[in-house]
Amino acid sequence: MAHDEIIERYSGLARAGLAGEAIADCEPQTFEQESFGAAGYENVQDLPEGAARASLGCGNPVAVADLQAGQTVLDLGSGGGIDVLLSAKRVGPNGKAYGLDASPDMLELARRNAEQEGMANVEFLHGTIERIPLPDTSIDVIISNCVVNLSNDKAAVFTEAFRVLKPGARLGISDVVSEDDANPARRTVVEQQVGCAAGTLTISEYRELLHEAGFITTSVTLTADHGSGVHSAIIQAAKPSAPPGIVIRPMHDVDAEQVLAIYQAGLDTGDASFETVAPTWESFDQNKLHRLRYVAVDTTSERVVAWVAASAVSNRPVYVGVIEHSIYVDRRCQGRGIGRALLATFVAAAEDIGIWTIQTGVFPENASSLRLHQTAGFRIVGTRERIGCHHGVWRDVTFLERRSTVTGG
Repeated sequence: MAHDEIIERYSGLARAGLAGEAIADCEPQTFEQESFGAAGYENVQDLPEGAARASLGCGNPVAVADLQAGQTVLDLGSGGGIDVLLSAKRVGPNGKAYGLDASPDMLELARRNAEQEGMANVEFLHGTIERIPLPDTSIDVIISNCVVNLSNDKAAVFTEAFRVLKPGARLGISDVVSEDDANPARRTVVEQQVGCAAGTLTISEYRELLHEAGFITTSVTLTADHGSGVHSAIIQAAKPSAPPGIVIRPMHDVDAEQVLAIYQAGLDTGDASFETVAPTWESFDQNKLHRLRYVAVDTTSERVVAWVAASAVSNRPVYVGVIEHSIYVDRRCQGRGIGRALLATFVAAAEDIGIWTIQTGVFPENASSLRLHQTAGFRIVGTRERIGCHHGVWRDVTFLERRSTVTGG
């Protein structure tokens, strides 16, 4: 279904809600498990009747969002406003709850419901979830209720969500997903029954898109079975934490020049690697795993100040969960906790994709790197004595590894 058709569809439902009619976006049989609409909430008695009547979701994201007083929360595709109003109550008068919707009629309905409730800490915005009209790093928590499946560009939704969240902020949404091996034809029938206009993502596709956008600690928890491999689910993820003024995000090709400059500056110290000259970007790109590359960026200057990347230790299947990594921090930015935050992001992302062992080698003289890795849970396995000649000197290498406690053996 095209974008304009989806907006008109929900605008029609909103007009019915404004007229006092009960509205539904699913075929009647989909309510049998009481997982759609207001039935997904334990208690909506304190909210305006119109908000509960206009609920079109597939769960209760507010229940898992862990909202705290004073936070700023954004509901993507806020509809009649039920989740915005619930969130506003949770964050209190010193917090703020935004609702974003592409339908002017839905916004009118939501604003009327908020006015009836006398909520002063809510604001409803007109726009799309693929292009959120809010500034970077301005939101503490993003929620959404059965809306992402309506988007024809779900990657853009997650990219925008990542952009507007603050470092360390969270995403907690309800949506409809499919099992990875669900029969396509049967899956489509159920998607139409539950109103998934643009189709569902599989569980693996959901996690992959979140990872590509930069999210870590992702999880997909199934909450209701609609048949044929289609489920309601709670999806949770986090934006990497970072020191003030820093954002950690995936590495892109446009970062190449800055990444290699930091690489070379590290090599020039004589204590970073046996290498003396940074590789070309083509060589770097070929030899580093694409899924585990991150940069730390100064939000004021947009300058890359640190990077981390991984390589496979072997192409043998038995070592599929074992990698080695490199991390470099601009010498002008050391001592600010950037390396710790970047390495913590890398470890979390690696565990998300099933990596159980991360290895690295560090010159014994590089005391700061040894401290950094030990702080991140790496242990010294041993010393490889006089393993290589560097600038005419035979040098030892301290070998470290980190074994995951959440994946692998």
